[in-house]
Amino acid sequence: MRIALHTKVRADRVEAYETAHREVPAELRKAIRAAGATSWTIWRSGTDLFHVLECEDYARMLAELDKLPVNIAWQARMAELLDVVHDYSADGADAGLPVVWEL
Repeated sequence: MRIALHTKVRADRVEAYETAHREVPAELRKAIRAAGATSWTIWRSGTDLFHVLECEDYARMLAELDKLPVNIAWQARMAELLDVVHDYSADGADAGLPVVWEL
């Protein structure tokens, strides 16, 4: 399944956000893959972040990651950098952006 998400980085934390993503812990990358993700790309336009994620089952992936200490630490780090508008992990597979058009 393919999921698209929209988040926002705090304007004063853009550089820190990008630095963090150059340093994603190997343990977290491994856990994301083990939970069923095959790819995850994030684009930035100003403070808007657009994610496209491919995985077997988004809700299951979130549930598996939710309990892992490495993910809990990562989410705490992201909470300092993001403008929290929406709790994607609470919404599970329903969190994705709706598809408007596809070629």
